[in-house]
Amino acid sequence: MKILLVEDDVLLSTALFELLSANRYTIDIASNGQAGLELALSTEYELILLDWLIPKLDGITLCRQLRKQGYRKSILLLTGKNSNADIVAGLDAGADDYVIKPFDPEALLARIRSLLRRNGAISSSILTWGNLCLDPSAGRVTCNEQEILLTATEYKLLELFLQNPDRIFSRAVILDRLWGFGDAPTENAVTTHIKDLRKKLKTAGIAEELLETVYGMGYRLKPAPNRPISVGEKNQDGKKKPGSKDMTSVNRVLERFRNSFVGQVAVLEQAKTALLAGNLNEDLQQNALREAHKLAGSMGSFGYPEGSRLGRKIEHLLLEDSSLSPEQISNFSQLVTALQQELTKPAVTSTAPSVPMRQTHRLLVIDDDTMLTEQLQAEADSWGIRMKVAPNLATARSLFSLKTPDAVLLDLSFTTTEEDGLVLLSEIVERSPNIPVIVFTGRDTLADRLKVSRLGARQFLHKPATTEEIFQAIARVLPQPQTSEAKVLIVDDDPVILAGLSALLTPWGLEVITLSQSQQFWKVLIATSPDLVVLDLEMPIVNGLELCKVVRQDAQWGDLPILVVTAHTEAEFLQQAFAAGADDFISKPVLGPELVTRVLSRIQRTRWRSQAGRSKA
Repeated sequence: MKILLVEDDVLLSTALFELLSANRYTIDIASNGQAGLELALSTEYELILLDWLIPKLDGITLCRQLRKQGYRKSILLLTGKNSNADIVAGLDAGADDYVIKPFDPEALLARIRSLLRRNGAISSSILTWGNLCLDPSAGRVTCNEQEILLTATEYKLLELFLQNPDRIFSRAVILDRLWGFGDAPTENAVTTHIKDLRKKLKTAGIAEELLETVYGMGYRLKPAPNRPISVGEKNQDGKKKPGSKDMTSVNRVLERFRNSFVGQVAVLEQAKTALLAGNLNEDLQQNALREAHKLAGSMGSFGYPEGSRLGRKIEHLLLEDSSLSPEQISNFSQLVTALQQELTKPAVTSTAPSVPMRQTHRLLVIDDDTMLTEQLQAEADSWGIRMKVAPNLATARSLFSLKTPDAVLLDLSFTTTEEDGLVLLSEIVERSPNIPVIVFTGRDTLADRLKVSRLGARQFLHKPATTEEIFQAIARVLPQPQTSEAKVLIVDDDPVILAGLSALLTPWGLEVITLSQSQQFWKVLIATSPDLVVLDLEMPIVNGLELCKVVRQDAQWGDLPILVVTAHTEAEFLQQAFAAGADDFISKPVLGPELVTRVLSRIQRTRWRSQAGRSKA
C-alpha cells in the first residue's frame, strides 16, 4: 500500500516514515504543498497523509486543488487546529478524515486502515486460518475451496476475529463493534451467534476449534494449525521473531530527534527577545509561528504533553492579527520560559494501566473539546471502557435515552449553547441517582464546586488533566471487585516475570509474595499461608510439576488452588499439568485481564466452597 506524506516537520515526517514502514506501507515524502501536488498527480497512491500548515501550498488549498482536478483517493488531514470551524473547513475542502496533533500512533494507524478499507484498497486482502479463507472482496468464506454459507452477523464476527488474531473480545465489545450504540441486542445474543458460527465451521470440516472462550473475559482466535509467527512473539532464545510490528524503530527515531526541540524553542526565544525589545519583524514572527505549530503537534507524541499545550498557546498568540499588547507579550515570554523548562525534564512515557478494568463499563463523555475526546477514545479500550461522545447537551440527552451508561464525564461549559452543564447534571442525578457523574471542567470557583457537590456528582476534576488522571478518576467511581484481601504466592525463576505479575495483581487488593528460588518453596509456603499459588512449570532445580505434586500430597495444603503458567499449550503437556494437580493454566505471554480474572474467580470459588462447607457443618 503506497502512501504520500506531505509534512515539512523533519522530526515528525521521519517518525511517521518509520512507523508506517514498520507496518508494511510504502512511503513517499513531500516537504511542501507544491511538491505534494505534483507527486499526487503523477504517482498512484492509495492515501495522502497531509499536514495543514506547510510551505508553498497549504494543506487546505492542496486538498481543494486535488479534488477540483478529480482526485478520488483518500486524504487524511494532520492538524494541530482543533476548533469545530477548522475541522469543518478541512472536511469541506475535500479531506476524508482528520487527526489532531499530537496523536497516538495506534490511533493514526487505525484511521489509515479505516480509510483504506473504505476506498477498497485493502478489501482484497484474504484472511486465513488453517484451511479457512475469508475473502472480503467477494464476501465469501471457504474451507478447502468449498464455500461456507454464513449469515451477515456470523460473517462479521469471523472477520473481526481474523483481523485481530491476538485480541480478546468481550461480549460487550463485540456488541459495540458489530452493532450501533442504540440498536444492539443483549450480550446473550453474542453467545448465540458465537455458538452458531462454531457449529457451521465444524460442519464444514474444520475439526480444530477456531474460537477460544477466555472465561470471565470473552473470546479470542486460537492459534491456527501451522500458523505464521504472530506479532510480538519471541523465539526460544528470547529474541523477537521476524515481522514483529512493535514501536522500537519509532522510539529510536524519537530519541534521535528529541534534541531538535531545543533548536525549535531557540527560534521562539529569538522572537521573545525581539518582542520585549519591540522590534519583532514579520519574517521572525512567521518563523516562530511555524516552529510553535510543529512543537504543538509533535511534543506530546514524543513524551512532552505539557510542551504541546504550551506550544499551542504560543501559536495562538502569534496568530493574532494585531500587534500584541504588553500583557500578551508578558504571557508569550512566560510561555517560552515554561517551554524551555519543560525540555529540562525527562520525557513522559505514556503507558496503559497495569490492569485494565473489565470490559463491562460504558462511559458517556459530554464535552465539545474534540482533541480531548479523541485522546480519550484512543485509550478507552486499553482501560476496558466502551466510550461514547456527546459534543453537546442535546446529543447527550439522546444517547442517555438510548442506553444508560455506567458512568458520565461531564463538562459544564459549551461553546454552542448558553445552557449550563449543571442543568444536565441535575437531570441525570434525578433520573438515575446511582450513576456516578464526574464533572470535568475548567471552572474552579467555590460556588461551582458547591453546586456540583449539592447536585450529587461523585467527583470534581479540574481541567487540564492527563488522560491517565481522567481514567483513574473514572476507575475510582466504578464498581470495584468484591474479592477481599487475599495472598497469592508466585514462583518463577525470572525476576522480570515476577515483577510483572505482581504489578498486575497488587492493584486488585491482593498481597503478592514472589519467590525466584523454587527450592525454598515449602519454607515460604508454610511461612506465608497463601490463598492461591501461581507456578511457572519450567524452572531449574525444582520445576512446577514437582511442586504441584508436593502440594497435592499434603493433607493440610492438598486443596490449595494452583494456577500454572506455561508457554506450552499442547494437549499432552497440559494433561501432565492437570495430572500433577494444577487447577488451571495461563499461557505465555500472560494477558493481564486473563490473569486477574482467573486468580480472582479461583479465590472467590474456593471461599464459596469453604463457606458452604461450614454452613453444612
